[in-house]
Amino acid sequence: MPDPRAAWEFLRDAERLRSSEEVSLAIRRLAGEITARLSDAYPLVLTVMNGALVFSGQLLPMLRFPLDMDYVHVTRYGNAVAGGKIEWQVPPPAGVHGRSVLVLDDILDGGETMRAIRDEILAMGAEAFHCAVLVNKGIRRAKPIRADFVGLEIEDRFVFGCGMDAKGYWRNLPEIYAMKE
Repeated sequence: MPDPRAAWEFLRDAERLRSSEEVSLAIRRLAGEITARLSDAYPLVLTVMNGALVFSGQLLPMLRFPLDMDYVHVTRYGNAVAGGKIEWQVPPPAGVHGRSVLVLDDILDGGETMRAIRDEILAMGAEAFHCAVLVNKGIRRAKPIRADFVGLEIEDRFVFGCGMDAKGYWRNLPEIYAMKE
């Protein structure tokens, strides 16, 4: 059973990296960049559950062009703080065939999850693949994929808030925090 006291203690020990205002500004900027590039594409926009739910909910109303929406659910973390094997809960819909697809995710960490999503979507016959992430984590090794649109850059720390969680806690925060090291 979840323990709210543990969640509050966890938050008290965390460091705020980005304010809600910084997050909102980044999402508005991303909406402009995405609109400039994809407004004529009538894309299929796929939200990566559960992490990108908050990001998508804020971004999608700012995209002032026709689009279709759906979602995928793939995970490497679950409630852990280290990535594991990629697990598809809900694969991409058959409707990706022949479409320009924009995938929205909360964070581009090592890039393995987004690479798997890209590879699956392209193998299903998508015309084009684009991805937007709220957060790009600066890590010391090369990533197998780069995001086309990045909201915020952060250092290599385990972060939560804005849809991202740590140990299952605090996806609902409007700011971005880092776990205490």
